[in-house]
Amino acid sequence: MSDEQAESTDEPVDADAADDPDAETATEPETEEATGLQEGDFLRLEYTVRTTDDEQVVDTTSQEVAEEAGIDEEGHEFEPRTIVIGAGHVFQAVDDDLIGKEVGDENTVHIDAVEAFGEFDPDDVRTVSAEKIDEDDRYPGAHVNVDGQQGHVETIIGGRARVDFNHPLAGEDLEYEYEIVDVVDDPEEQAQGLLGMYLDHAPEVWIQTDEVEEEVRVEVESEGDEPEYETETQTTEKRTLYIEATPQMTMNQQWLFQKQQIAQQVMDRLDLDRVIVQETIDGTGGMMGGMGGMMGGMGGAGGADVEEALEDVDVDADEIVEELDEDVDIEE
Repeated sequence: MSDEQAESTDEPVDADAADDPDAETATEPETEEATGLQEGDFLRLEYTVRTTDDEQVVDTTSQEVAEEAGIDEEGHEFEPRTIVIGAGHVFQAVDDDLIGKEVGDENTVHIDAVEAFGEFDPDDVRTVSAEKIDEDDRYPGAHVNVDGQQGHVETIIGGRARVDFNHPLAGEDLEYEYEIVDVVDDPEEQAQGLLGMYLDHAPEVWIQTDEVEEEVRVEVESEGDEPEYETETQTTEKRTLYIEATPQMTMNQQWLFQKQQIAQQVMDRLDLDRVIVQETIDGTGGMMGGMGGMMGGMGGAGGADVEEALEDVDVDADEIVEELDEDVDIEE
């Protein structure tokens, strides 16, 4: 039997089935589902960032590492940070490395200088008039602001200063050592973690749905061609994040100048309608009583009355009375 005859003995092809788009054909390979952490996931990350050459600690979530490196710990909470994969909260190389990882995984990622804080640019080292620098900052090593640019003083000779406007870590390759501590699923914990990343401390937060009355414009029937509108009060539900203000927030420069942007990022990530920051002042009215006593002293009650009025408040009575004696004629 010839090869052609052998081939003709194969099972015939059903022409109708070949034309039928619903007919079962060769099984296509199934797409593999992504496993592990993915873009958009919230997670807690323990990390330490060091320069590659001299192992200088740049940033860390470890109190022990910070102490060994002599990092100023005042006003800083050393604990795992909450980040969102793919949101730019870490270097791109770290973002990429986190994809597919699991809780408990750890790794060290190399960050090239150009992807970290940029290459060192000699043109960014310039000579400027010393008059542009505050008198108290006219010394080598001082961090200064000249014409809106941050830099540090290299030398000062006469009336001229040599200032380096490169980032202090420009040209430095970095090693980013991390460990994935946990995945954060709770929305309130997610909000708290994001705020903690911006503020260096995590304020108390909670999320609730509020019924809010709003004035809205609605279209009404009109006799002409142009549409007519009127306002009416409607009750709507708003998913609200409440933030308990803290003293640290009132002093945080990033919060003071970028709170609108920070709040918007949190709302976008957590599908919130609004953010409300509220301040709670505890007390029993003693401070007002003390203030009243102070005013009475200024009006002629005497320095002794001022001291008595200040006994119930957390201030230095002797110091304030001394200032009053200097600025106000207190009658005896």
